[in-house]
Amino acid sequence: MTIEQLKAKFIEKFGKGEVSGYFSPGRVNLIGEHTDYNGGFVFPCALSFGIYCLIRKTDRKTVRFASLNMPFVAEVKVEDLNKAIGKEWVNYPIGVFAQFMKKGITFDKGADMLFYGDVPTGAGLSSSAALEVVTGVAINDMYGFGIDKIELAKMGQKAEHEYALVNCGIMDQFVSAMGKKDHAVFLNCDTLAYDLVPVKLDGVKIVISNTNSPHKLDSGKYNERVAECQAAVKAIQPFKQISALGEISWEDFLKVEDKIENTTVRNRARHVVSEIKRTEDAVKFLKAGNLVKFGELMNGSHDSLRDDYEVTGFELDTMVEEGRGNWYPNDWWRLWWLYRQSGEK
Repeated sequence: MTIEQLKAKFIEKFGKGEVSGYFSPGRVNLIGEHTDYNGGFVFPCALSFGIYCLIRKTDRKTVRFASLNMPFVAEVKVEDLNKAIGKEWVNYPIGVFAQFMKKGITFDKGADMLFYGDVPTGAGLSSSAALEVVTGVAINDMYGFGIDKIELAKMGQKAEHEYALVNCGIMDQFVSAMGKKDHAVFLNCDTLAYDLVPVKLDGVKIVISNTNSPHKLDSGKYNERVAECQAAVKAIQPFKQISALGEISWEDFLKVEDKIENTTVRNRARHVVSEIKRTEDAVKFLKAGNLVKFGELMNGSHDSLRDDYEVTGFELDTMVEEGRGNWYPNDWWRLWWLYRQSGEK
């Protein structure tokens, strides 16, 4: 849908007048899975599709929310922009408004807001983070608050925690706010230090493939993995002072992993710590133009997610095995990235 078509839809819903438009992208993570909420490294890139927000400030004391993807609409008083509405999609933008209010910001005027997404919902490409970020960017710009994009990303993460009840890391919101065309973001999720790395794939394609297995962060399994990682940290602390798994090297982890008595918790920690190392190594190989080694690390990432973190599922495992079976003797350079988006991830 073009921006002109979106504007026409906005006018159809809210009447004639000036309209401002904003866009935030979805993302795909090349490597570094389930490391962000453990203070580790991730390596995502922004996509060309995401979430659009069309907005107009009004003199009313309410904000009207509508979406071209969802039937539910709402009109909320400005003083109630920190109150959730059931389990509806509007809680994502409302959660962002709430973060502005937590900073002592008050809204003396309302707005009309229309959202549209061409990033598939539930496909593991972070439509919720894109929705949060585009809301923050639109509010920040329209009301002239002057908050920088990294802070807006953190506000989006807090909105997800508090209004979607998902204990997500910062990766999705960060890359939606800070991503750049033809680059991936090498992000330290502890310090938020980042590097925009050019993605040069001469003769190679990255394939984003749909398993049709719904991706639901709020299924409970995500928060369960977060709790298991926290349990691993507690088990390691008597032997190595850390506050997150991202603070221990792979070499040091090997010295203490047998101290984690719970086998499941040990496996979760093994994935996270090894994945952090894989991510660091993968970025080095990509910068050096060694796509073969980069691809081998991506394969190792999937195997670790399947065996130690147990978040892949039948559909994704099948797709990966099929992809790996399509290698030919003269195609040594072929890199397949079958983006993981199982319902348990």
